[in-house]
Amino acid sequence: MTTPTPPRTVLITGSTDGLGRALAHRLAAEGATLLLHGRDRDRLDRTAREVAEAHGTARPATLLADLAELEQVRALAAEVRATTGRLDVLVNNAGIGAGEPDGRTRRTSADGHELRFAVNHLAGFLLSLELLPLLRACAPARIVNVASAGQQEIDFDDLMLENGYDGTSAYCRSKLAQIACGMELAARAPAAEVTVNSLHPSTYMPTKMVLREIGHSIDSLEDGVTATHRLVTDPALAGTTGRYYDRLREARANRQAYDLRARAELWERCLKLVGHADL
Repeated sequence: MTTPTPPRTVLITGSTDGLGRALAHRLAAEGATLLLHGRDRDRLDRTAREVAEAHGTARPATLLADLAELEQVRALAAEVRATTGRLDVLVNNAGIGAGEPDGRTRRTSADGHELRFAVNHLAGFLLSLELLPLLRACAPARIVNVASAGQQEIDFDDLMLENGYDGTSAYCRSKLAQIACGMELAARAPAAEVTVNSLHPSTYMPTKMVLREIGHSIDSLEDGVTATHRLVTDPALAGTTGRYYDRLREARANRQAYDLRARAELWERCLKLVGHADL
């Protein structure tokens, strides 16, 4: 008799709005076991309740953490490990945009790091490393980084953008860092255990940060959900790792992501910034 495959367990960061929330609904409708992260308790509880009621499922587990503080990222990982013995997919979706509602001027995280680099990259980088043993134990597992087509080469002499700050540049550098370190992790972790891929889900979806800063949308939220859902679930992508996708199509990221020397330096710098040992 064939042993039934257990439902996929998926952790989605930034699940209370936009892409994260819509992805949670799509996966819940398919029977996935969800772990929902957010930084606002009321919105997090409301999202979990709405997902359960909409799909007639058990209320997803909720995890509260502000990803602008590395200690809270570590606590989030510890809570995940205490909540579940199984994690099939980590979706690093939480992030802040290039401007409002998080401001256009340079700000720093609780740890003193440039805020966009901290939230968009370092938080997911640390969370991935902290949860890697749990993911590997559930092999084959997946890490999906929700990045962006907006990418800009990283200046290692000014990693924290202390000179001539620009919110768009900060955002684009943080997203390239996310992609580059995802590729480096993919090169270090066997694909049979965990795959690591990044994507630009869609352009200017009607999310809160897009509408607040840009004032209009281009692609639909459904487009972004479909592209992200594919990396989470598509059997055809089993074993595919270290790639960058533009929506549904494999694409080339900024050239620095393929510079092995630059990638290794970024990896080492980020390990020191988050205070984590190498693999």
